Formats: sequence, structure tokens, C-alpha cells
Amino acid sequence: MTILKALIKSMRLRQWPKNLFILAAVIFDGQLFNRASLLVSIAGVLVFCLISSSVYLINDVKDIESDRQHPVKKNRPIASGKLPVQVAITAAVVLLVISFPAAYLLSPGFAIISGIYFLINLAYSFHLKHVPLIDVLIIAAGFVLRVAAGVTLIAVQRFSPWMYVVTTLLALFIGFGKRRAELTQLSIDANNHRRVLDGYSIPFLDQLITIVSSSTILTYSLYTFSAPNLPENHSMMLTIPFVLYGIFRYLYLIQIKGEGGAPEELVLTDRPLQATILLFGLAVFLVFYVF
Repeated sequence: MTILKALIKSMRLRQWPKNLFILAAVIFDGQLFNRASLLVSIAGVLVFCLISSSVYLINDVKDIESDRQHPVKKNRPIASGKLPVQVAITAAVVLLVISFPAAYLLSPGFAIISGIYFLINLAYSFHLKHVPLIDVLIIAAGFVLRVAAGVTLIAVQRFSPWMYVVTTLLALFIGFGKRRAELTQLSIDANNHRRVLDGYSIPFLDQLITIVSSSTILTYSLYTFSAPNLPENHSMMLTIPFVLYGIFRYLYLIQIKGEGGAPEELVLTDRPLQATILLFGLAVFLVFYVF
């Protein structure tokens, strides 16, 4: 039972909410009440969860020595020895054997994107995460691929390509914010714990964050009144304040509170951020399905 708990922890279930980006297609295409589209999209989320967990297991095996030198990551099950390396590798293989046939059954296009997602994350784990800028671009690509994967699962009618741009910029914003928080929290020993941090500095990251946060706000605002699939009364513009506050809140957390090293933790623990996401979701629902 101890090994099972360690395995589940190493699969990082707390990271699974990232895969909800697959639902963007069914939600923003106005098919949330289409039972077939919704079910296949949920199945797609579950498949991506299994693939992403296999990547986390492989990554932790690859980083076992460096994780043991990290003040927090040394407690991960594989680094601490609670989960044997052979068990982790076997579990990763089993997850892949289950997920890829399932992905193909859902949609050949979905299987292709799933394969691309796995390969770029594998490249990230073994090398690209040590390359400044490329590391965050790969993270952003993962989110865009999730959105694209969702599109392959349904018969898209009105989904706007603007969402790819918004997703890219938002992911870059979160990624650079994560690097800034890591650099701040680990201080002068940052590059010894995560080698890529040696290629960043606080002023440089602040410039990048300013660029992508501004671009995210501008791009999303343009989407709300120029995308062809939205209501003609421009009611989608009512969601802009929630996006603004969400971005400002995240900036506050990483620059004032010194948090953000684990963005998924903020989503699960920060009440104002949770409220903003909930209200944004409610506003989108009202715009697409009520008004």
C-alpha cells in the first residue's frame, strides 16, 4: 500500500487540472450540452492525464540525483526512495500502453497530437528544460496542444483560432512567472537546483512577464469582440475584468508574496484566484449558453 501511495503521488494528480484545457473546444464551440461531444472530450482529458503522468514518472526517474539536492523535490517518492525506480518505469510503460490505443479509438488526430505532446515532453525532460526560453516555450506548447487535441475530438462548428493565441500567451505568462518565483525562492543556489535558472535574472523575467501579460490582455480583449463565433451584442467583453484580475492577482502572488513556483498549487489554494476562475467560467457559460 505504501508503494501504491507513492506511485499515485508521483503521478502528480494535482497537475491533472491542466488537461481541462482540452475542454476549451467543446465549451467555446457552444457544444457543452451536446452529450456525445462532451463525453468524448472528457474521455480525452482522462487519456491526457494518463500520458502526462507517464511523463512525470519518466522525468522524476531522470532527475533523481538533482531532485535529491533540491530542498523540496528531495521529498518526492522516487528521489526519497519510497518508490523504486523499476516500479516507476513499469508504471510509465503501462500508462502509455493503455493511453495511446485509447487515444486512437477516440480520434486518429487526437492520437497524433497525443504522440507529439508526449515526444516534446520527453525531449523537455531529457534536455530542453535546461535551455532558457525554450523551456517555457515547450510548456506553452503543451497547453496549445491540449486545446488542439480537444478540437480533434469534436465536429468543430464555431471554434475560434484566437483561442490558440490566447492560450499560448497565457501559458508563457504563467511559465515565466514560475521561473521568477523559483529564482526568488532558491536565491543564489538556484542554478544548482534547476540549471536553466542560470540563464535567467529577475529583471529579464520581469521584462518577459510584462510583454506576455500585456499581450495576453490585448489578445483576449480583441478576441471578445472580433471572433466570429461570439454573440453580436459583444457580451463576451463582460469577461475581460475577470481576465484582468486573474493576471493582476498572479502578478501580486509572484512579485509581492514570492509565490508561484508551483502554479497548480496557487489554483488549488488561493481563494481570490479560485473565485476569479469560477466567475470567469460562469460568465462564459452565460454568454455562450444563456444570452
